Amino acid sequence: MAKVDKSTYDTPSYRPLKVYAFDPSHGRSLGNYMTVNVRYEGVEPGPVGEYLEVIDYDASNDCYYEPVDLNDAAVMLGGGLEPSGSDPRFHQQMVYAVASETIRRFEFALGRKIKWGFRADTKGKRRLRIFPHGMQEANAYYDRDLRALVFGYFPASELDAGANLPGQTVFTCLSHDIIVHETTHALIDGQRIYFLESTGPDSLAFHEAFADIVALFQHFSHKEALLEMIQRTGGLIYRLHVDPEVNPGREGALAQFELSTSNPLVQLARQFGEALGTRAALRSALGSQPNSKDLDKLYEPHDRGAILVAAVFDAFFSIYIRRTRDLMRIARAAGALINPGDIHPDLANRLAGEAAKTAEHFSNICIRALDYCPPVDILFGDFLRALVTADYDLVPADPYGYRAALIEAFRLRGIRPENVTSYSEGALRWCAPEDLKGMPAPPCEGLEFDILRPSTSEQSEKNAKTLINYANKNRDILGLSLNEPIQAHSFHPVHRVGPDGRLKVEVVAELVQQRATPFDPTESGSPRFFFRGGSTLVIDQEPGKEGDVRYAIQKRLGQDDMQNERLIRQRKYQEHIHSGMAQTTYMDEHPLEHLSKSRRARSMTFNLIHRGY
Repeated sequence: MAKVDKSTYDTPSYRPLKVYAFDPSHGRSLGNYMTVNVRYEGVEPGPVGEYLEVIDYDASNDCYYEPVDLNDAAVMLGGGLEPSGSDPRFHQQMVYAVASETIRRFEFALGRKIKWGFRADTKGKRRLRIFPHGMQEANAYYDRDLRALVFGYFPASELDAGANLPGQTVFTCLSHDIIVHETTHALIDGQRIYFLESTGPDSLAFHEAFADIVALFQHFSHKEALLEMIQRTGGLIYRLHVDPEVNPGREGALAQFELSTSNPLVQLARQFGEALGTRAALRSALGSQPNSKDLDKLYEPHDRGAILVAAVFDAFFSIYIRRTRDLMRIARAAGALINPGDIHPDLANRLAGEAAKTAEHFSNICIRALDYCPPVDILFGDFLRALVTADYDLVPADPYGYRAALIEAFRLRGIRPENVTSYSEGALRWCAPEDLKGMPAPPCEGLEFDILRPSTSEQSEKNAKTLINYANKNRDILGLSLNEPIQAHSFHPVHRVGPDGRLKVEVVAELVQQRATPFDPTESGSPRFFFRGGSTLVIDQEPGKEGDVRYAIQKRLGQDDMQNERLIRQRKYQEHIHSGMAQTTYMDEHPLEHLSKSRRARSMTFNLIHRGY
């Protein structure tokens, strides 16, 4: 028999791995036992791959759990381990699979490989560490100094545990939503490292809101749950509560099918919320009625972030209704019933397809907008401008009115961008930089990169020098201070394909400046903090336009500290924090502190923000 050359076998594209679509409390209903096709890579037991390293160390009990080997023949033949609340190896598999899928979505939307916001370890590896059982606490968080996601476990409430058994152990690493949420924190930090700085109430809230947005949009890729909610709601998938399968009689509900239920598509981390005794999911895509005054009174990060989440999902559901209106009209004209529970399967499939497609569009727009945000001091209004610009760049026509829906939703929530003349799309889009005479910025020439391969260290060093030299010659037009030195903080070659099939190649770079500034300029010896400014450059690389600066998204450092509105706002915010009027500083020790090789910066940490989530 001829010897088989195994090197001729094709490497598979995907590795199927089983996960919970929501969390263990849903059992097998709503397609909760689902398979994620993770991008294939060679992994070591843990699992340990290119981006992720799962370390199952339990700090509260000072023990390690046996790592799962995804290359084991039995595991591979089964498409991964079966979902289990009691097997630590499945817990390891789930955090690896869900985090990997979230990374894939970011890379697709951004048009490039992601980077982490922390330094490489002593071996030169830059992997995000994941501790599935990191602590015995109702908490989960991302920590830059640990280079890690830390997931906790805790006993459910003895008094009112919802769908949980009173006192049962609840693992946050088995919540699809919580894994996506924490991975998203790490991914944001990799793209915008200074967004972790607490410069104002929006900075903390933006991180929380963005992580919720990404997690909630992933619900609409769960086909079985989506189809059932379309049937149960008559296609109105934004409904927070779902009518019972059978309407109860005069005596009230006598069986479970006569009870109304909640809609998991628009709710986040149900098991976690119910286990704390809240009788509800942790958070929702739907909150109160739009109120333009909420931003003036809500400062807790999750409460304030909920305003941004509601605005994005208001726009999403508006577009979903707009995209499916013709289907509903045709169904009614044909005499079909569109009452809850009576939708024809073919119509339900078409509606599910539109909902999933629209959710993917919105998720991609939000992720892509990170590249169109300023490098520091993020505001909700900046994010609206980034959304509008990011979508316009890729889909100028906007046939379904995505941008108009976003603008209206943000306006109704009282989110007002700075330095714009109106809520019109043209006024909100970022502009190309111009000097006082209306002349555009000169091209930035000499950048070297290969769109198909990561930049070498030599290329990165040369590109940094090129960007700094260019910025020094064009400080004013790029919105940079004339005095402070400039750091070329990041350099990202990106390639994106629009719906017309045209490839766009650009470079996104961050230029950052800083100066030490006293908290109180009138007080001698006042403590100082770093006040930062800078500009995000979007540089064209299409043939004939190489080096053209399409956008310079600026946060000016300014010169006169006493008249600098942004600095005055940051000082006022810091005064509120230190006086305890706005919120806690969210600084605390954590059980895995000894695994960190660096001292913790006195900036935002998610350890206390997420305590009790």
